Amino acid sequence: MNNFKNTLNQFYNDFGTHKAMVLSTSLNDKVSSRMVSIIVIEGDFYFQTDRKLNKYCQIKKNKNVALCIDNISIEGVCYELGLPLDNKPFCDLYRQHFLSAYQLYTKLEDEVLILVKPTCIQKWIYENGKPFIEAWNFDTLEYKKIPYQI
Repeated sequence: MNNFKNTLNQFYNDFGTHKAMVLSTSLNDKVSSRMVSIIVIEGDFYFQTDRKLNKYCQIKKNKNVALCIDNISIEGVCYELGLPLDNKPFCDLYRQHFLSAYQLYTKLEDEVLILVKPTCIQKWIYENGKPFIEAWNFDTLEYKKIPYQI
């Protein structure tokens, strides 16, 4: 458990408070992906979207999503939190890091804040030229560093 927490804390420290990431959603065996502006608060991932968009419609019917950037893949479950403007910590960071998107979209009446609770994080790393997969399982609170055999 401590190894899980310690390595996860280091992951979040390295990851930072915000990223533009690829969000993948699916419904009825159809997968779609698009870029979203992500804010990280206390280990959870947040983004805002419009209720009229495809990603929102898919999330409403299938809350399981994936986020991806570089060598990092995050699987998680989505929760709708209401209006972005009702969440000051999110708005403060979103305005700071994604000012244009904040100004254009955050105040729209159909805009909604989505929370992604991670269930699994995987990260490819190299040590001494050898590949490994770091994996954090949030259900079992297990951390593994698995050598990748080439």
